[in-house]
Amino acid sequence: MILSRVFLFPYWLVLKLRNALWDSGRRKAVQHPVPVISVGNLTVGGTGKTPMVEYLCHIPREGARVAVLSRGYKRKSRGFRLVEPGDKASLCGDEPLQIKRKFPDLLVAVDKDRNRGVKQLLSLPGTQRPDIILLDDGFQYRKLKPALNLLLVDYNRPVFDDQLLPLGRLRDLPEQIRRADAVVVTKTPGLVDDWDREQMRQHLRLRPDQPLFFTAIRHVAPEPVFPEEADKRYLYSKEAFLFTGIADDRPLRVHLVDQYVHIDHKRFGDHHRFTWLDQRALRRYAHKHPRTVLLTTEKDAMRLLHCTHLGPEVRTRLFCLPIVTSFQSPEEEATFAKLICRSENYS
Repeated sequence: MILSRVFLFPYWLVLKLRNALWDSGRRKAVQHPVPVISVGNLTVGGTGKTPMVEYLCHIPREGARVAVLSRGYKRKSRGFRLVEPGDKASLCGDEPLQIKRKFPDLLVAVDKDRNRGVKQLLSLPGTQRPDIILLDDGFQYRKLKPALNLLLVDYNRPVFDDQLLPLGRLRDLPEQIRRADAVVVTKTPGLVDDWDREQMRQHLRLRPDQPLFFTAIRHVAPEPVFPEEADKRYLYSKEAFLFTGIADDRPLRVHLVDQYVHIDHKRFGDHHRFTWLDQRALRRYAHKHPRTVLLTTEKDAMRLLHCTHLGPEVRTRLFCLPIVTSFQSPEEEATFAKLICRSENYS
């Protein structure tokens, strides 16, 4: 452990110096002429950024055009790209493709250089040019100054109990949480009372003026990955095979425990690309267990859409389990919506 900490010291020092340069004003962030709402975290994956971005897409805006800009993690393409519903996940990333397929009329773009991506979106014709941009995973991108910096924290992994990569899941120093304009605690297991809220506020060491919200992940009805080929009778099966390639699938596994008599589970790495061998293994499992429903996540489904070796025995009974963000109460949800609307109306 001591050797590991010695090894991490240069990384800690680099982060410290980098943040000091930005905080001192020696490096300037670009502020764009339209509101940019950033959704980010301090850890690698699993805090619920995509469901939060989708939640923000649902907020009524009285005709304002909204765009989503993402890095497009693990895509094979480069530079700026507008996402189309028929794209492959390998060209734009699974999360941007998921958002585009869910909101086909919404502009969704990917660019590792987020400032360039914003400029490209703003250079589109007037009928397409967005009035508001939602920036997915933008908290570490200090070169851009958003109208609102939303930071997501997993209830089960508070940042001050974690460690920097590779010993933990932190990609930045936990004290950076004070830079957020608002903090959203995700994946709460139930209702949070006033005492728990105050304990979490103290644990996160928030500023007195930092709003704190609590949300949960809610699973909705399964949807076929291949609607035209699906046999929905499999949804009534009591046997399931769940395979996932996401950072944290524990909430999903807990959700399914009471619904199935028997569940097999195969876990892949986050953003796993399903190979020919993976697809063959799925076909073999489906052939061996003819009554079993095959389940995966929405994000994994995006990487399976263009897999050509799944076969009808997989495609007919493959379903994904969408998730949505749910606030603790209607009052808290209304307060959050007001915060978003105030940020989007700034000038």
